[in-house]
Amino acid sequence: MCCGAALADTPMRQAPNSGAIPANQLVVSGNACGPTALLNAFRFGSPAWQRASDAIAGETDKQQIYTVIRESGMRPSGSIKGRPRWSRNGVNLMDLRDIANELTRGHLLPMLSQEVLFAKPREHAKKLLARVHHRFETSLDKGLPPVVSLRRYVHRREKGKPAEWVVLDAHFVTITAVSRKLAAGATSFPVTYADPWGGKIWQGSIRIPDRGVLTAAPADSPCLEAVFPDALVGKKSVRPGETSTLTVVAVLGRW
Repeated sequence: MCCGAALADTPMRQAPNSGAIPANQLVVSGNACGPTALLNAFRFGSPAWQRASDAIAGETDKQQIYTVIRESGMRPSGSIKGRPRWSRNGVNLMDLRDIANELTRGHLLPMLSQEVLFAKPREHAKKLLARVHHRFETSLDKGLPPVVSLRRYVHRREKGKPAEWVVLDAHFVTITAVSRKLAAGATSFPVTYADPWGGKIWQGSIRIPDRGVLTAAPADSPCLEAVFPDALVGKKSVRPGETSTLTVVAVLGRW
């Protein structure tokens, strides 16, 4: 069943301002996905969260993204000593959380939280799926579309070395809709997301991998797969014959 058909048959928790226009990071930089995904989260949020985006100086995507980068992104990183929060390598989730909480300060908004979405000790795949779904659905219910960190891994063999999983690229997107419920025994759930790469709205799903990811056996995979056919994250770096997977790494939101 395609994602569109799945969404049509599934009651969805929609972003409060689902008709918003997503900002496009490419008007600024190819590494501006973090600030742009955060801006989109505020734009697609409830009126309370929209106060944060409305307060960002600028009348265009370009102006507002630059404002976020210059006024908050260039402050010292709280996680990497001697570096600004945002650089040519982009921004990590902890620094993006700090940027978000700085932008919401003074608008009577609660602090945002971050969470790594890799399996915890003794957390089996279906329990991880339920945790991820709960975080997405709860944040949307509280009025803030969650910002999700994605990472593409490839199983690569270099000359004279055994094959290993290698990170190709990372990206941030904003979840704008998720299924309201997770069916008993489900191995996936549908989502709609705003991709800052081009400022597009796409559909996909989050699922338990049906093959080993970062491990040999599927049952031992520590993370979930983002089945996002339209996401370009790292695809151009995959070599012919290689196996790659787009994974869900972490989330920033309210729960």
